[in-house]
Order: sequence, then structure tokens, then C-alpha cells
Amino acid sequence: MDQRQDERIIKDFGENLKKIRMDKGLSIRALADLAELNFGNIGDIELGKVNPTLTTIVALAAALEVHRGDLMDF
Repeated sequence: MDQRQDERIIKDFGENLKKIRMDKGLSIRALADLAELNFGNIGDIELGKVNPTLTTIVALAAALEVHRGDLMDF
């Protein structure tokens, strides 16, 4: 993959995370508390500024009560 493709995937992941979070009625801070993650990091992920680690994806999926694959279904 080239850099543009990578950036698109990261942006799409963030947009999908935000959609799922909002569908669940959670604020970024509430999701951060549930996932035991820094809320600023979640905001950056949603904006496509950060490429989340696998452990972050697992924590987000558990906190949102969705399958990890659902976070990457974009």
C-alpha cells in the first residue's frame, strides 16, 4: 500500500469508530473511561490523525461491545 491508501484507511477507521460510538450514545470521554484509554487519543483516532494499535482496537471493541471486525467494516 502507498501512503495515501494508508491515510484513507486510518481516516475511514476513525469515521467508523465515531459512528459506532455515537450510535451507542457515548461521548468520547465515556468511551475512553470504558476502554481505559486517553480520551484525546480517541479523538485523534476519530479524526484520522492516529493509526490505532491492535491493543487499542481490542479495547475499543470491548468497550463498545462490538466485534473487532465491526470497527474495520467501512
